[in-house]
Formats: sequence, C-alpha cells, structure tokens
Amino acid sequence: MSDAVVDLLRQAFDAAVASAQPQVCVPPFIPAAPKGRLIVVGAGKASAAMARAVEWHAPCAVSGLVVTRYGHAVDCDHIEIVQAAHPVPDEAGMQAAERMLQMVQGLSADDVVLCLISGGGSALLPLPMPGISLADKQAISRALLRCGANIGEINTVRRHLSAIKGGRLAAACAPAQVVSLLISDVPGDKPIDIASGPTVGDPSTCADALAIVQRYGIDMPPVALACLQSGQGESVKPDDPRLQRNTVHIVSSPQMALEVAARLIEQAGLRAHILSDAIEGEARDVGQVMAAIAVQVAERGQPFQAPCVLLSGGETTVTVTGDGRGGRNVEFLLSFGVATQGHPRIHALAADTDGIDGQEETAGAYWTPQSMARAHALGLNPMAELDRNNGHGFFEALGQQVGDGPTRTNVNDFRAIYIA
Repeated sequence: MSDAVVDLLRQAFDAAVASAQPQVCVPPFIPAAPKGRLIVVGAGKASAAMARAVEWHAPCAVSGLVVTRYGHAVDCDHIEIVQAAHPVPDEAGMQAAERMLQMVQGLSADDVVLCLISGGGSALLPLPMPGISLADKQAISRALLRCGANIGEINTVRRHLSAIKGGRLAAACAPAQVVSLLISDVPGDKPIDIASGPTVGDPSTCADALAIVQRYGIDMPPVALACLQSGQGESVKPDDPRLQRNTVHIVSSPQMALEVAARLIEQAGLRAHILSDAIEGEARDVGQVMAAIAVQVAERGQPFQAPCVLLSGGETTVTVTGDGRGGRNVEFLLSFGVATQGHPRIHALAADTDGIDGQEETAGAYWTPQSMARAHALGLNPMAELDRNNGHGFFEALGQQVGDGPTRTNVNDFRAIYIA
C-alpha cells in the first residue's frame, strides 16, 4: 500500500512541476514584434529556461541577458545566460545586474523590454545601493534568511537596499515598453515580492524596512542602516511616470500547480482538497498543525472524509538553531511525522518545486506509516534530528528523499498528505 501511495504523491508533485515549465507557460504571453528592438532581461531559478522558451517562440530577433542560479542554466543562442549564487549573492550576480542596467539605457519608445522573473531573482540581482558593499549585502542576506522573517518581510528590506529591485529596473528602461512575465513563488502572488519586484512599483517604504530590521533584531552594517534611516533607499512607487508603459503577467503560480495536482489525484479516484496556496510560518509549526488536521480527518472524518489527499503550497520559514542539513520542506515533514507518531493511515510528501530544498540538491522527502519505526531501527531519534534542523540527513538515512536537482522552474513549496 505505501509504495502505491508514495507513487501517487510523487506523480502529483511531478505534474505540478511540469505545469510550471517555461516551455508550457511562457509562450502564450510573448509580445508581438515591436517596431524597434526586443530585449530580454531577467533573473531567477527559471529565467534561463524562460529565455529559451522566448528564443524558440519569439516573433522576431531577440538579444539580452538573464541571471540564474548555478546549475540551472540551459543553452540559448542569442540571450546570454549568467549563473550566480543563491540564496547568498556573489560577485557574478552583482556584475550581471550592473550590465543589465547598462543594457536598458538609452532605449526608445519603439523598443520592448521583456523581463523574465522567477523565484530566486532577489539573490541573483544583488546590486546594492551606493556605499553598500557586496560583503555587506551578503551579511544582510544571511541574517535575513536565519531570523525567521517571512518572504514579504525579507523582500521589503532587500528592495530598499537595492539599486535594481523595487521598480528600479523598469524605471531604467523608460521610455521603452516593459512586459514582465512572472513565475510566482510567493504566497499571494504579489508581483512586488517575486524577486523583490525589479519591474513593478513598490508601495512600501524605507520606514517599513527599518521596522522589520528592528523587529527581528537584525545586525545591519552601519552604511546599510543609514541608507534606510535617511530614506536614500526609497524605491520606485506605483504612480511613477516611468512605469506607465509597464505590463505584468503571472504566467504560472502555486495555485495553478496545485490545481493540476488535484486533477491528477481525482483522476486516480480520490478526493483532493486544496487547503491553501499561501501557507507561511515556521515550518515545524505548520507541520504540527497539518498533522493535527490529518489525524482529525483519519479519526473523526472532519473536515473531510477519507480517503482523500490534502494539498497545500506557500513558503514556510526555518529559524536555524541546529547544526544539521536542513530545508523548509524536510523541516515541515519531519515535524509532521513526529506529530502523527506513525499513524497507520497517513502518508505525506513535501518538496520544493525548484528541486532544491535549502542548500541540498534534492527537492524534499516523503513520510509513510513505517517511517518512525524505520528511523528507530536505524538508531535515529526524529525529535532530536528536528532540533538539529537535520531533515535532509534524516530522510537521506531512510532513503526517502524526492527529486535529484534543479527543475528549472519555481512555484514554491508543494505538500500532499494522503489519509486512507
């Protein structure tokens, strides 16, 4: 029984990822040939694959530059692909961001800039405000990733310390038309939070960013703190006239991917229930809540009747306190498994649709009713491994990992819970 269930959950995950592949979702939104040039820029884990989709389907000649994460590149003929570091930025990303801004200077109203944005773009376009060094930016990134702030809060800080995000890239393109194609990886699909919104106006302020820094006690380099306190880092606002000719399309999103997974599950004869595409919070806390819901379904038939599959997406966070090999999906799953205590009718899978959970070249893992007993037989204490933030180490030992590297798309976390 477990093998068949795990296979079904894997198929649902694969279907969700396939639906978000750029060759599927990008072509319908490629603009018509302009009177002038069609220039392609962009950043994110899916941006290289998006660029190739544009090359294959564009109605005219294209040129440009996109930045993707190391290991996520694909071959393009006319659009340059640069690889850079994620989630902590590096020199390659900063140089690419500088070149990108230079590339869109001096355009005319007859030109179109096609901007390809996906999750991960914030770290891949690390061009700090004047006076802030790359080392400062790296230190801030590490602090933000470890403090427990949600993605909206993290990106608010990023936008106000950046020379390219928060609408600044689009403003630099004026008077050219800007068409942005976004693959969303953020709860709520807010364009300003996808790669920190390089081509959309930003309603948040330096004061908002400063409040987040203070709320989480983030130790900021003095020059960065001064940038926020002085208002020097204020972003481009939605009513800025330089953004008048901007169009934004979300071409794929967590909700779209979950709906595809739900259809596959229902075709297999099971009821599928999408709980939310935008769940946030500490991964281990979300795991405990989801476990309680799964047990309620199994034991009480509430709020759904078993057999069924509960689907959800979003982006949880991990406040790192241990020394293990972790990621938010395996952190969720290990917490979930501990809370269900080997319930005989509950299976689960949690994985990142980009194929990389945390720093590991694997998307996530799965849990079965036998996982707890198997762990104990191997001498593993699941709660102790959770306290170490060692989800990847735990599931690797069990041989229950999912995925083997980059998928070249990114619609955030995918969770599927089967209750027999």
